[in-house]
Amino acid sequence: MVHHEGLLELDAIYLFEASPLITRFREQPITIQYPDGTRLRRYTPDFELVLATGEIVLVEIKPARRLASTDIRGTFDCIEKHMQRSSVQFEILTDLVLRQEPRLTNLKWIYHRAARVPPTNAAIETALSRYVDKFPTSITTASGLVVAAGIDPYSALLAGQLLCKLDSAVDSNTTVTLPTEAHHDWFRISEEHGF
Repeated sequence: MVHHEGLLELDAIYLFEASPLITRFREQPITIQYPDGTRLRRYTPDFELVLATGEIVLVEIKPARRLASTDIRGTFDCIEKHMQRSSVQFEILTDLVLRQEPRLTNLKWIYHRAARVPPTNAAIETALSRYVDKFPTSITTASGLVVAAGIDPYSALLAGQLLCKLDSAVDSNTTVTLPTEAHHDWFRISEEHGF
């Protein structure tokens, strides 16, 4: 269970869970102190992400309309400058980034169909390697191929070992493919920080 404050943070959690580029995350990980003129203020980021590369990124979730406020923007300018001086990766994700459709709806659909206890990457890789010549195929057909190995195509998608396009509605007839490159990512939440 991950605590979240509001639906925008919940949407962010779905994206974090669905991204094979994020190995783990936690909410409100630390409280930092940062200078704001002559004052020292406190700030707690919404999330800490640990990327597959081992990098750590602190993340703030904010609606774009709130971030447009002069006071709030000024506060986050101070925080961002402090993070840069401290060599801490920091990213503000807004609803404009998080709620891109149909990507968000598709990833939620996939997430809710994946196994609650995901198979290991090795198990997924072994199961899929038996059927390389059967791909690309539909999610339904892929499910029929790998079910005997205790694998489902949704978990393979979340692991980045199967790919599908997210720019139109995903359903059981959607075509899934095997990645053609090592460490291929099928979507990114933030291009700037590589996740």
